[in-house]
Amino acid sequence: MINRKLAVAIVIAGLSFTSCKNEKDENAEGDASENTENMPNMNTAFIGTYTKKEGHVDGKANGILTIQQNPETGKIRLGRTVAEVINPSFVKLTSDGKYLYAVSELGDKDAASGFIHSFQVKENDSLVEVDKVSTEAFAPCHIEIDKTNKFAFVSNYMGGVVVMYRIQQDGSLEKHQQLDMPNPKESHTHSVSISADNKHVYICDLGGDKIWIYDFDAKGKTLEKNQQESVSLPEGSGPRHFTFSKDQKFAYSMNELNSTISIFKVEENGGLNLQNSVSSIPEDFAENNSGADIHISPSGDYLYASNRGHNTIAIFKIDKKSGGLENKGYASTNGKTPRNFAISEDGRYLYAANQDSGNIQAYKVNSATGELDAIGKPTAVPTPVCIEFLK
Repeated sequence: MINRKLAVAIVIAGLSFTSCKNEKDENAEGDASENTENMPNMNTAFIGTYTKKEGHVDGKANGILTIQQNPETGKIRLGRTVAEVINPSFVKLTSDGKYLYAVSELGDKDAASGFIHSFQVKENDSLVEVDKVSTEAFAPCHIEIDKTNKFAFVSNYMGGVVVMYRIQQDGSLEKHQQLDMPNPKESHTHSVSISADNKHVYICDLGGDKIWIYDFDAKGKTLEKNQQESVSLPEGSGPRHFTFSKDQKFAYSMNELNSTISIFKVEENGGLNLQNSVSSIPEDFAENNSGADIHISPSGDYLYASNRGHNTIAIFKIDKKSGGLENKGYASTNGKTPRNFAISEDGRYLYAANQDSGNIQAYKVNSATGELDAIGKPTAVPTPVCIEFLK
């Protein structure tokens, strides 16, 4: 959640910002855009967006969008609106690609609560809505799905509420368990992450400067507090997103408020031992910045993090023995306010969603160095926030 506002259309590197109404006609400007019509074997990604003006964003989209990616060149083209949802700022697919879930990030002036929508994914990448349920609080901002595709978890930014739903056979959701964080007025739960063995759940509490740890029994269908209830970060850190090293021995949190990445050793019982933290921005950067997203390359060699303000993707080499991070530089996102970003399944390409400049920048990933080489200019996409590739 960043206090930024887009009052007028912005021109980024000669690329016109387009509204959703004329997106198909104008989005092809820029070298990174490609006419993918009638081209076989294209990959689809669903794009979460903002659709209306909020305190921190001026939403321009109509709902959930698609982009098409050429897997050979990495170039992308904006597709179409596939579901009209208010502020679908985060979207998540089941691992089998059958169902897509999207939050509707609403505040107390919009509705009685936020919502999570369930969609069936059809063969032509269209979406058919099968359910819409309350998230029991406001401003839902993240969805996680367990490794069995039987449970979905939603984090509400307002109120410190995390809800676990059981996924039914038709993709609909049944509320199963609700977790209420201490100090609900101060708590801002921003994400849930699940260990690879599906046994542990980690909740980033941005407002509480904590990561809460739960044991998860998918068979028993319960979340119970871990022996180590939580790990505390330095005051003012604001843990936002969380990820694991490829071998699951280490974990990392992207901290929004102080623009750092915290490194943890993962204990056998699922507990976290904080090792140290590194800055996600250069030491001499004096302007405002807030950390956003974090991902590790499929090879496990590199960690990437997005910076809103510095407007870059930070690149780190991972020491696989210690879990330590060595900064290898920064790649400009050629836009404003990069939120979520996604790495293609083969690890060859990375895509950064620039929320406030209304575009997505594509990069080719150098597998030897981790460096990101921009593929032409960004592709115009109205208020993109989240990128989820259909596998």
